[in-house]
Amino acid sequence: MTPYHFPPLPLAAWKATRGTLHGYAQVLGEVRAALSPRQKHSSHRSLRVAAAGLTTTAVPDGARTFEALLDLGSHRLVVTSSRGEQWQQPVHGQSAAEFYDQAMAGLALLGVRPTVDRAKFAQGSGGAYDTEALARFWLAETQIDGLLKRFRGELRGETGDVQFWPHGLDLAMLWFSGRLIPGKDPNSPRDADEQMNFGFSTGDAGIPEPYFYATAYPLPAALPSLALPAGVVWHNQGWQGAVMRYATLAEDPHAGERLLNYWRTVQRAGEGEMR
Repeated sequence: MTPYHFPPLPLAAWKATRGTLHGYAQVLGEVRAALSPRQKHSSHRSLRVAAAGLTTTAVPDGARTFEALLDLGSHRLVVTSSRGEQWQQPVHGQSAAEFYDQAMAGLALLGVRPTVDRAKFAQGSGGAYDTEALARFWLAETQIDGLLKRFRGELRGETGDVQFWPHGLDLAMLWFSGRLIPGKDPNSPRDADEQMNFGFSTGDAGIPEPYFYATAYPLPAALPSLALPAGVVWHNQGWQGAVMRYATLAEDPHAGERLLNYWRTVQRAGEGEMR
């Protein structure tokens, strides 16, 4: 396997910058959600990993489409349209509210006017924008995106796209068993679809450091007792799932193989229990 390099990414070292990035991602997620057709499991609200940064992908707006890209290499917000128009704005640590105002103004210049509530971004402060920390994050994120796509390609049956979720700054994908959960409304995919979730979090209140996760809904009774690969533990505080801390793989030349083995092990066990 191609060598992977996961750089150190301690949350404490870039938490304020991550907060700034969080606000920007949420703005773009709201823009995408406002104009995209509704999708199962809320995938119309997520972003995608592009080579240069986070993208809304092509969003329909009447007879044309547009794309908003948060370029984390050149530190710009770039909006392009299917008519050849382009607008861009430097990103330097402005508050989420200022970023919202700039994004809405840029979209308006191209004739795009999504309905997004500015009040959602009124509380955030700006100023923290560590470009070196963002470079480390992006180096890790692009590799994890590729590994999730490789893992997804190995699975039979329905899967969701590999998606970046603005609300939690998670990169994740869903696998579906194809069965409905008894007693749940079959018209509600979120509640009724038997599924597993595999992803990467930059950290949260429950686990204040970056980590990889694998969860199942509903949780098979035998899954918590599964023999897990080295470095993987069962997490049961607030939610249940198999967790591998990112630091376990940082600087490990076999990081890619270990990460795929972890996800494969949990997925196969979960699929077997769900039958």
